[in-house]
Amino acid sequence: MDVHSKEIRSYNMSKIKGKNTKPEEIVCKYLFSMGYRYRKNVKTLPGSPDIVLRKYKTVIFVNGCFWHVHEGCHFFNWPSTNTEFWKKKLTKNKERDTINYQILEKLGWNVLVIWECELKKDREDCLERILKEIANRKADGTN
Repeated sequence: MDVHSKEIRSYNMSKIKGKNTKPEEIVCKYLFSMGYRYRKNVKTLPGSPDIVLRKYKTVIFVNGCFWHVHEGCHFFNWPSTNTEFWKKKLTKNKERDTINYQILEKLGWNVLVIWECELKKDREDCLERILKEIANRKADGTN
């Protein structure tokens, strides 16, 4: 049973942002401080990646654990009310993500997925991993 009324739950859900989220801002500020320049939410690429580093042919998706079904994560639980609706919606999100990642990879993009919980659990390691991936792309000569 939900602890909020339908109206309050609806209001809360309407305030959830799809872009410029706190985890995205953490990654963006870090990349900028390290001298990387990027574009945000590029609509011309499949899935409108949160961060696009064209020079390094790298896209970064900063995913919320709930909305993108991060299985095995303690931030993700299937909702206990309106279960059928949520299973259908969230499963569709996950399937769409997988298809977009595959298309981007076929187009030659390096696809990085950063999970909200990674940034909360060990921010430094997560951000360093991003830099390593970009550096690997540079070393491969694919930039």
